[in-house]
Amino acid sequence: MSAGFEKADTSLKIDGTSAEADLQTALFDVVCDSLSAAFIIYDKNDHLIFASRQILDFFPLPSEMLKPGTRLRDFLGAIYDTGVRQQYDIRQGGSLSREDWLSQKIASHWRERFESVERHGADSWVRFVKRRLPGGYGVTIISDISEDKKREEQWRSDLERVQLTEDILDNLPFPLFVKDRNLTYVAVNLAFCEKYQTSADEVLGRKSGDLFSPEIAKRFEESDRHVLETGEMSISRQRQISRDGIERDIISRKHRIGKPGRYFLVSTTQDLPRDGADLEEFDRASAITTSANQSYRRAYVPVPSAVERREPAAMEAIVPENFSGRKILVVTADLAAETAALRTLSKYGFESCSVRGEDEEERFLEIATSSGISLDLLIIDNQMGMRCLELSEQYGIPSLVMDGFQIANELTFQIARHFNRNSRSAAGADADWEISTSDDVVGLQVLVAEDNDINQIVFSQILEGLGYRHMIAATGDEVVRLWAEHRPQVVLMDISLPGFNGFEAARLIRQMEEAGGAARTPIIGVLTQAFERDRAECVNSGMDDVIMKPVSPDMLETIFQKYLVEDAARVRASG
Repeated sequence: MSAGFEKADTSLKIDGTSAEADLQTALFDVVCDSLSAAFIIYDKNDHLIFASRQILDFFPLPSEMLKPGTRLRDFLGAIYDTGVRQQYDIRQGGSLSREDWLSQKIASHWRERFESVERHGADSWVRFVKRRLPGGYGVTIISDISEDKKREEQWRSDLERVQLTEDILDNLPFPLFVKDRNLTYVAVNLAFCEKYQTSADEVLGRKSGDLFSPEIAKRFEESDRHVLETGEMSISRQRQISRDGIERDIISRKHRIGKPGRYFLVSTTQDLPRDGADLEEFDRASAITTSANQSYRRAYVPVPSAVERREPAAMEAIVPENFSGRKILVVTADLAAETAALRTLSKYGFESCSVRGEDEEERFLEIATSSGISLDLLIIDNQMGMRCLELSEQYGIPSLVMDGFQIANELTFQIARHFNRNSRSAAGADADWEISTSDDVVGLQVLVAEDNDINQIVFSQILEGLGYRHMIAATGDEVVRLWAEHRPQVVLMDISLPGFNGFEAARLIRQMEEAGGAARTPIIGVLTQAFERDRAECVNSGMDDVIMKPVSPDMLETIFQKYLVEDAARVRASG
């Protein structure tokens, strides 16, 4: 390796070989770019042989300091003069003179192996990896590990927050439990365990049917699902006889928390005085259920909200005899969703089976194709990888993408809509996947900027299911043009687009609004990763909000209720 460096060094002095040195430098730069790191290579006399241009991303140095032949001491001195010593001194808890700082740095460069992490600024961390090779040559690799450190700090913060939450719950004097969207217990507090004389290990991961009588479990599940589906609070008052024989009146309240597609159910139970008056919530209830012997009352209280509820698309009836014999494959790792889906499909005469991952899906489709079996539809859980959608496209099989809750509870509507629409379409099955980009769209509600074919299908499918008039733009230039032509009510903007990227397209739209005096269109950034720099850039480019992929019907409906209703309210106010 040393011979290679000597050749690179001397080639600068030999006529006709400078092109080779330039090529070596270019190759090193490409390697640095691919590794997202900066490299410094120096010889046994501590003279720089190569310093990548990425060094300037870490230190505001004069470019001449990167030239081959520069002394390592001079290079480090220039770094010291940029002010990096301030962060170093703070980390060390002391102050070093320039010579002392340089001595320490030179010493670390002469160690056979040395690694360190330094914090440069409030939210920037840099890793230095130094190696001294047997021939005397040294290599230093500098990389930005800010995102890793932020994730590490976030992870520690999350652990502390979880521990704090558990401590708070365990110190509450009344029983509390949390269920996920599959109605499985995911958290209980000590008061709950004491009331039912059980332990958390015996409850977590189980359902009401495993803990209570069938009648009580059915009643619990009915109210649980209502709260998860509507967001209304469930309140019930009942007389209960505990295991110790004491009879008391109790009040149970259930709330929905979380974000669309990630809802949880929180329930609390409290004792009431034996002859206490009725609860105030009953006065605000949308409906009240009373048992025959007056020992049980339940009410559902709408959650107050300034946002009007948008009625879902009209339900289309499913006609079993039309679909008997149709073949459907369910792709989900959610056991509860899988069981419910297969039960529903069997009820309506479909031939169905399930797989639990993309590898199983690929093997199944290969075998089915080779055996001459034609599938009519794939039901894909949105928690599966994009490969599952790509396989459906590869084999030419229509697919519906839903979350586990929808697969378990809304499958009848979704497959009815799919097959009934196709049976009425003169264009055949392909029309189901046609994405509208025509110029005759009247009253456009949603403009989607998305260049990925699979994601276009997902957006189109969800928006059609929700009943919104929409168009798809595949480039940043196209989304700006379609916005100018149709003035949609809201724009869903992917940030990585060919042509103008999402940030540039958003800025252009804002400039056109300002120049023409047009009303402000809500622009929602669609991100694949939750990087703070991307969120900040969305705000700086004029976007109003952000959502994360993969998108779900609940997620989009929540955004539309927020921005489309607010827009309608502004129109009414201005009129």
